[in-house]
Amino acid sequence: MDNCPDTASPGRRRFLQSTALGVAALPAAMLGATASAKDAAADAIKLPPSILALQPVASQVVPITDAERRARLARAQELMGRFRMDAIYLDGGTTLDYYTGMRWWTSERLMGMVLPRSGDPVYVTPAFERSRALEQIRFGHDVRTWQENESPYALVAQVMRERHAGTGVLGIEEKVPFFRATGLAEAMPQVKLVPATPVTAGCRAIKSPAELALMQVACNATLALYKAIWQGLEPGMTQQYIAAWVEAGYARMGLRGDASINVGEFTAQPHGSREPQVIREGTPVMLDDGCYVEGYMSDLTRTFTLGKASDKMKRVFDIVRKAQRAALTAAHPGATMESVDAAARKVITDAGYGPGYTYFSHRLGHGIGMDMHEWYYLVQGNTRRIEPGMTFSDEPGIYIPGEFGVRLEDDMHVGADGARWFTPQSPSIEQPFG
Repeated sequence: MDNCPDTASPGRRRFLQSTALGVAALPAAMLGATASAKDAAADAIKLPPSILALQPVASQVVPITDAERRARLARAQELMGRFRMDAIYLDGGTTLDYYTGMRWWTSERLMGMVLPRSGDPVYVTPAFERSRALEQIRFGHDVRTWQENESPYALVAQVMRERHAGTGVLGIEEKVPFFRATGLAEAMPQVKLVPATPVTAGCRAIKSPAELALMQVACNATLALYKAIWQGLEPGMTQQYIAAWVEAGYARMGLRGDASINVGEFTAQPHGSREPQVIREGTPVMLDDGCYVEGYMSDLTRTFTLGKASDKMKRVFDIVRKAQRAALTAAHPGATMESVDAAARKVITDAGYGPGYTYFSHRLGHGIGMDMHEWYYLVQGNTRRIEPGMTFSDEPGIYIPGEFGVRLEDDMHVGADGARWFTPQSPSIEQPFG
């Protein structure tokens, strides 16, 4: 689900923070320990056979190569020239991982990278973290350190002067904290600070075949988990009970992930509720969220019932299903991003669930890749045109307050001849996996 670009529920934030390492980063010994722990977990929470049947996905994972990352750095420098930036500054986080493979998460202490328009990256790190930084650095060898009583911003300013950019333009990654950008500006009053988004998004929004392959594994894993959950559900279960299945199921695949589970009238809230909920025969159940595979994410939603659904639920499901397919058809190279949202919204409005955001209360979708929500957004007012290699969620919904909601979400990737989903569309509310 995509409602906000950079904010989510506390549970999802914990998930994002705790799953920085993909399955391919797990050593064989750890995978073995995980396997032995599975049986104990199964006894403790009574996993159904469908969850126990899930298998590790490590053999399907091909990590991003250093050669591809070098190409990303070169592409960033090409874009810096096009957008007239002398350098860009990146904090620890997803974009640093994207370019260098360094998995280093930001704090109040500056640890980041300056990428000049030409030449190797320059790293700035606390002196006591130097050895830990060197363990991960694979591109360039220029590491500048600062002591706790010194200014790291002065080091960045020094790098800019050395690159003859002391009066130039420095691009700042959008997720750099405001206090950090302020510190950089004060240390370099003659340097113009601009958003680095044309460079960072210009690279990350276009996925390579290797990236698409990792996203495919993640999407397949999430769909397999959802199906296993559906096969094991029984009336009377709570969402907390199912959450234990989610954790155990992903663990059996060698992954970490999360899922929000909402039931009945709570499915009419796009992001659900924390209220206690019990699964009943014939009431809708909504599963949402995804997992990481080697740093790349899935984001899928399935809405279904146990047993018979009402005629109204079936009708709403079919409308949402048609809207989802209309969006897929509209998502081709050259189409504006708002036109994809409009294609899905027209189906829903024409069926009587309009106008505008009355029942379909959020945008159609978001970019996805190393972050669950990244550039760009399929929403009214976004006239940016779609390019081959872009990836998005496709997630229309109808939410009827006090009754129920239906959302279907699959991730799609755009090729030269149009868009395709990573996962097959859900066929019906009673048989969601065919």
